[in-house]
Amino acid sequence: MTRALISVAPSTTVFQIAKLMERGELGAIIVKEDNLPKGMITDRDFAVKIAVHKYPVDTPVHKVASYPLQTINSDESILVAADLMARKKILKLVVVDGDKVVGMITPTDIVNQLAKMKNV
Repeated sequence: MTRALISVAPSTTVFQIAKLMERGELGAIIVKEDNLPKGMITDRDFAVKIAVHKYPVDTPVHKVASYPLQTINSDESILVAADLMARKKILKLVVVDGDKVVGMITPTDIVNQLAKMKNV
């Protein structure tokens, strides 16, 4: 699970998001409303939504982010996470503890964990 996450306000522009992703080498950024995680924008959104539809760089992130945010509780197993990602057809799953975001799971995280389990 990745623990280094960035969140932004819905009014943040896609240009600002791109710069944050570049600097932090991030594939996703969480969109918070009223200090609660509500959505996410991913590097894939830039290709599929922003580039294809030619959104201007000053477009606010809330117009292109994915809502609602797909989450899993921190006490769930990696198998539950994998199942949820497969059913929802998502590549990034936010891990929460109550209303607090504690990390993000990607397919790479699942593969790495399964490889470790195999070696145990």
